[in-house]
Amino acid sequence: MPKRILQGVVVSDKSDKTVVVKVERRFTHPLLKKTVRRSKKYKAHDETNQRKTGELVSIEETKPISKDKTWIVVENA
Repeated sequence: MPKRILQGVVVSDKSDKTVVVKVERRFTHPLLKKTVRRSKKYKAHDETNQRKTGELVSIEETKPISKDKTWIVVENA
């Protein structure tokens, strides 16, 4: 099964080796037929602490690193 890759914006880089990435998805509402935006925040592993708030990054699903982290930063998108 392929690993999921998502793109999002770093919203927090305060933790050591961890960034919080906000991923936004758009879809058409089934009843209203209007485009709706939903967002979710993921904690991702950033080994080198390079990523800063506001950067656009790609994250990839991986095995659990800690209780909350199951994503790793792949590259700047």
